[in-house]
Amino acid sequence: MKTLSLRNLGKTYFDPYAGAHVTAVHDVSLDVEPGEFISVVGPSGCGKTTILNMIAGFIPYSKGDILLDGKPVHGPGPERGVVFQSFALFPWKTVLDNVGFGPKMRGVPKAERDRIAREYLALAGLSHAAHRYPNELSGGMQQRVGVVRALANNPDVLLMDEPFASVDAQTRMTLQEELTRIWQERKPTVIFITHDVSEAVFLANRVVVLSKGRVLDQIAVDLPRPRVWDDLVKDDHFKQLSARVLQMVRAA
Repeated sequence: MKTLSLRNLGKTYFDPYAGAHVTAVHDVSLDVEPGEFISVVGPSGCGKTTILNMIAGFIPYSKGDILLDGKPVHGPGPERGVVFQSFALFPWKTVLDNVGFGPKMRGVPKAERDRIAREYLALAGLSHAAHRYPNELSGGMQQRVGVVRALANNPDVLLMDEPFASVDAQTRMTLQEELTRIWQERKPTVIFITHDVSEAVFLANRVVVLSKGRVLDQIAVDLPRPRVWDDLVKDDHFKQLSARVLQMVRAA
């Protein structure tokens, strides 16, 4: 496992509509320890997704550094897995082949990548769906496939951009509980982007609050694990942490 470090990170781009350069991210510095679960919250336009896309290597940064185990990040790589808001599954591939796609790209033989895919499907309670196609699954099941597809490539860092935003509230709560269970078992480093304050607190070890492209504050979440909604909705400390984060987001 590797430490992820952002050092004085910034992103400026030219906005053709405004006819001027716009700074989306200002001087962000952040250390994420191996196996840590970080949630990032803030108002729309504060730079959350821009930071995630720079860590993923999808867009270049304008200043500063992104370091993974001390080595600069300058483009996509298998050590960083990404789960998007859209399910982004290959519709022509079975669930088994979707999950095994990353290992396939690394040259893993078919028998071994099928074993890996089945292992992760079992972890997510999806063994029964191995030979189905994405259009035969519910939205919640498709997103669970998306999560384990990213994990099957054994990334050092899992980047998640509002992955549960497009499912209904009940399914979202189930997916949040599933994600915390999978994280506890495998302990990948996770950076999770969300607009939902309760989701951020429920999932994370630490919540990072952004405002106008800067880190406004960081809040440690010392709630015990495993976490289930039936317990936390009645927990006063959870309510206090959520209220504190919400107050900061509103101020931002």
